[in-house]
Amino acid sequence: MGAREDILSTIRSRPAQATLRPGRYRRPAPWSDQIAQFSERAVAEAAEVHIVGRMDEVPQVVGGVLRGRNLPARIHLPSGCELAELSWNIEMGTTPPGPNDAAVSVAPFAIAETGTLVFLSGPAAPPSWHFRPGLEIAVIAAGNILPTLEDVLARIREHPLPSTVNLVTGPSRTGDIEQTIELGAHGPKTLSIVIVRD
Repeated sequence: MGAREDILSTIRSRPAQATLRPGRYRRPAPWSDQIAQFSERAVAEAAEVHIVGRMDEVPQVVGGVLRGRNLPARIHLPSGCELAELSWNIEMGTTPPGPNDAAVSVAPFAIAETGTLVFLSGPAAPPSWHFRPGLEIAVIAAGNILPTLEDVLARIREHPLPSTVNLVTGPSRTGDIEQTIELGAHGPKTLSIVIVRD
């Protein structure tokens, strides 16, 4: 009898044990404050969160984020992005960002349960934009922070489906090398989120 047969006969000789079935999944009760839940989850995933009252406050927050990291007052916005209409005191470029650049984008939706941003591809929202810069600054309207992924998918289905949906939870990371978490392995090292209440 060979090693293979020894192993198989040992397995066959043991009585099968019944395994416990997991309980039925119960979705946690949603928080009453979606902004607070999203912010807490995003910060837990190493993102930075800023909350402003109006869209015209976004350029000031972006400038503060850049100064706080000692970065030049320069951002990359996708061509046709609605944020280009704001009054910026920062140099803007529409070329794709590089690993040492800061890029600003609009997240159409976010998931409060996990602190995840949901990006839909389109003419003014190239999917590669979320993988190229060293610093990504995402702007999200508070009314588009929904409780769960299922809620977001239901809203996406109301329109023609985009070619790509990117879910972004915190900066990019990997634990492939010695199981040590490294940020910025295949995308932004830093993620800053600006929530606009109105």
